[in-house]
Amino acid sequence: MQIPIEHLLLLCLGFFVIATLYSSVGFGGGSSYLALLSIVFLSFFTIRSVALVCNLVVVSGSTYLYFKNGHARLSDFLPFVLTSIPLTFLGATFQLKEHVFFIILGIALVLSSIFLAGQTFTIVQKREAPKAVPKYLSYVLGAGIGFLSGLVGIGGGIFLAPILNHLQWDKALKIAALASFFILVNSISGLIGLAHSDTLELPWKETLCLVVAVFIGGQIGVRLSLKTLSPKGIKRGTAILVFAVGLRILLVNGLEVL
Repeated sequence: MQIPIEHLLLLCLGFFVIATLYSSVGFGGGSSYLALLSIVFLSFFTIRSVALVCNLVVVSGSTYLYFKNGHARLSDFLPFVLTSIPLTFLGATFQLKEHVFFIILGIALVLSSIFLAGQTFTIVQKREAPKAVPKYLSYVLGAGIGFLSGLVGIGGGIFLAPILNHLQWDKALKIAALASFFILVNSISGLIGLAHSDTLELPWKETLCLVVAVFIGGQIGVRLSLKTLSPKGIKRGTAILVFAVGLRILLVNGLEVL
């Protein structure tokens, strides 16, 4: 399905802004990509596929820089991704009915907006030493978030990072690095799952334009501190947008009550 060129240009602009903002905190932007894609595209196969590709492009650069600068160690991240990779693949192979997909997507977007907004209301306290998180919890979190990631087409970092910050798993920068790596491997696994189930649907022209937009935005975002912008304001504004679109998807496309 091709979309008018003016709509595509606006979509590229939106994706560029999302990639710039999200990459600055270790995210890929999947939840906001889904929100915008659901307005433009009717096929939920296309929505999932394009969102995962754009996620992958953004966090590839972020993950490389985090590892290059010593903020990430593979051994610390393995417990989370060992279960997330197969569960993301499994979730992506589920051929859901259209209304079921939109119900799950709507709920996921609403939840992600709440998680994102919740990070802005944390009471600032003296940072304590990192607390040890039980290994089994790392596996459980990876599996649960990974499965949801595969179902709807997000990387899952927007769920994982707030939980780990709450648990004081480690310093914020390392959690951002984990979120970025988590999104990377889940996006790859999700795309493989979509291809395996023959539901990978990528309109080449639109996908190429969006990939270029998020690549540029992601490279800028990961290198900038966004000193002129309020991180809390960005997160709250994004949370409101994602919440509104998620609620609309749930009520109109999923439950069909409006």
